[in-house]
Amino acid sequence: MKNEEKAIRATYFSIIGNTSLAIIKGLTGVLGHSYALIADAIESITDIFASLLVLFGLKYAKRPADDNHPYGHGKIEPLITFLVVAFLVISASVIAFKSIENIQTPHKVPEPWTLIVLFGIILWKEISFRIVIKRSKETNSSSLKADAWHHRSDAITSIMAFIGISVALIFGKGYETADDWAALLASFFILYNSYLIFRPALGEIMDEHRYDDLLSEIREESMKVPGVLGTEKCFIRKAGMKYHVDLHAIVDGEISVKEGHDISHHLKDYLRSKIPNLGHVLIHIEPDKYEK
Repeated sequence: MKNEEKAIRATYFSIIGNTSLAIIKGLTGVLGHSYALIADAIESITDIFASLLVLFGLKYAKRPADDNHPYGHGKIEPLITFLVVAFLVISASVIAFKSIENIQTPHKVPEPWTLIVLFGIILWKEISFRIVIKRSKETNSSSLKADAWHHRSDAITSIMAFIGISVALIFGKGYETADDWAALLASFFILYNSYLIFRPALGEIMDEHRYDDLLSEIREESMKVPGVLGTEKCFIRKAGMKYHVDLHAIVDGEISVKEGHDISHHLKDYLRSKIPNLGHVLIHIEPDKYEK
């Protein structure tokens, strides 16, 4: 299965899961008198829209290169990641606002059975995180990674709600707002995770070099091509799930232009066959000695 299809399937998985959980959390929060769970449901609703954005980005990124986009449409991915991060920040802000509001409003202690529901939610969201983050690593998708961290932030929010409700139930009267304080604390975790997602996406947009392992692999594989005596400059930039490479290869300075041209083509084809995630590979030929 192609990386694009893997990523799209993982996103459908997220959409279905988030929709189901938003309903479960909302009903449990209302019936079980848990404001933390209601806040949790709000985050799941934003997760649905975030996953829909990721799905749009992945499908758009699949479009082949054209005259206006000779390197393809992969740059849409970090842009979508920025929007997903915005959803995370909005959901964290809404949770924080509602938590502060609920702390100031007297209300009942949550029902004990809400803990059972929360435990199931935490388990499911952690499993979802592990499934989607695995797919993001397999496909090198930054937007899918952001979607995975939506699951993890959701799990963190639910864990905080679990702790808060447990405190309220154990200590009783006077601790009714414990789950609200827990939700408020969770909002800060979500904001921190938002930054962790945002930073690599910004580097991708700015063509920042963050690929030392791939660079070493390219240099090592290049030396296996007949006629390549060494490598000099190697620039790598990421667009979607592909890495575009500019590589300076050193060849015998006495060979003809055609021979150097053939070596560059062999090197390009070899690298793309050995490293499937490479997109455009531009080879610049350098002679091993210069005429004076």
